[in-house]
Amino acid sequence: MLARLLSASLLSLLLLNGCSLLPSIEDETKEWPASRLYQASKTALGTADYETALKYLEALEARFPFGRYAQQAQLDIIYAYYKFDEPDSAVSAADRFIKLYPRHPKVAYAYYMRGLASFNKGMTTLDYLLDLDPTQRDPRAANESFQYFRQLIQSYPDSEYASDAAQRLVYLHNNLARYEVNVADYYLRRGAYIAAANRGKYVIEKYQRTPAARDALVIMIRSYRALGLNDLAQDTLRVLELNATTPPAIEELKTSPSS
Repeated sequence: MLARLLSASLLSLLLLNGCSLLPSIEDETKEWPASRLYQASKTALGTADYETALKYLEALEARFPFGRYAQQAQLDIIYAYYKFDEPDSAVSAADRFIKLYPRHPKVAYAYYMRGLASFNKGMTTLDYLLDLDPTQRDPRAANESFQYFRQLIQSYPDSEYASDAAQRLVYLHNNLARYEVNVADYYLRRGAYIAAANRGKYVIEKYQRTPAARDALVIMIRSYRALGLNDLAQDTLRVLELNATTPPAIEELKTSPSS
């Protein structure tokens, strides 16, 4: 009986303290020099084991904050968080690097990764599998990414990341415009004509050079007609005629009744 009680007590202790009996990164690497920690992190990154890479990199940064590998470790942490699908942590790590090392030769990389981490923020695996329209999502992440990429181009226009950032800016700008048109169309379909017209006007003022601008003009015309503001509708139609590249759509608006 006593033996059973002792066995049960020992089992309980093992269950309660099991974690402490298993080797952790801290225990395994406590005698490692910075070079070995860094090499282990690179190996983990090379095999896409980002969680393990982060453990090595964070141990390296904590133990050797002023060593030769410290700054590169912080850059690798940004990348590892990005690949590990932790965009908020990647952005925070990039922000920290930019503040600590504003004149570092690779600081443009931190700016770029900050924008990239925000670029697909909020996108789930299901979104990718179903190829869902990004212009139907909350635009906060797109706005954040746009601002980060713009800061990169303004601060480091000659960096190796500037060209890609510029292309992403165009894409994000167009998507943000399309999102606003989607909202305007939502208002139009529900008879909220003033809100629809105002949203369309906002697109024209802020995103006038985007493909979505034409659709914004169409929504404004239909909203003005529904409100009985025919002069405004005609003025907007003239703007559409001057800028549109699809004449049949204009002809339809010329002859269609208020809707």
